[in-house]
Amino acid sequence: MLGVVVTETLFLMHPDLSEGRLAKLRAAVVNARALAGVAVTIGLGDHVKLGRGEEATGGRHKASILSDTVEAVIGAVHLSSGITGSSRLVHLLFDPVIEEASAKGAGLDWKTSLQEIAAEHGLGVPEYVITDEGPDHLKTFHAQVRVAGRLYGNGTGRSKKEAEQGCAETAYGEIAASLGVEAPIVVPAVTHLVSGTPAVPPSG
Repeated sequence: MLGVVVTETLFLMHPDLSEGRLAKLRAAVVNARALAGVAVTIGLGDHVKLGRGEEATGGRHKASILSDTVEAVIGAVHLSSGITGSSRLVHLLFDPVIEEASAKGAGLDWKTSLQEIAAEHGLGVPEYVITDEGPDHLKTFHAQVRVAGRLYGNGTGRSKKEAEQGCAETAYGEIAASLGVEAPIVVPAVTHLVSGTPAVPPSG
């Protein structure tokens, strides 16, 4: 049910986006990390019945348990209230997540987006240059990326992947600016597509 509502919402919001971009947006909303984030936002972990083992090892804060519980709640509402009730619940819980994912635009995966803009403009394949410092158990990684023979970006992180993503983000901005490419899309507040009312009430 979750996947169906999110997919439909994204398609209605962004009818002109490619299938690949819509798939990225959907993946950013329907994944264990996003579901766990929703669970934390509504305090769902406080209401989960756990065994002593999970309770002792912090089960109320485990992403796998929280994400499964969110799906279980949606499923229970679907069984008791049908598609109308479960759809409204999904919008209530996930419209803010959809809005955040949409606002990120290219930033859903900066490495992929950098590769796409480089390919589109004939700049070749980005090559990441990684350095690190610190002891093995506490390394800090630094990344730059070479595109068309020039170094761009600057990323730092506790893992190579984190450093590369940060580097790709800054490099994307630098290259996009030099090419006169528009910034990633930023979508205004999501409209609740079921009821026609704003999914998130305006501040004030």
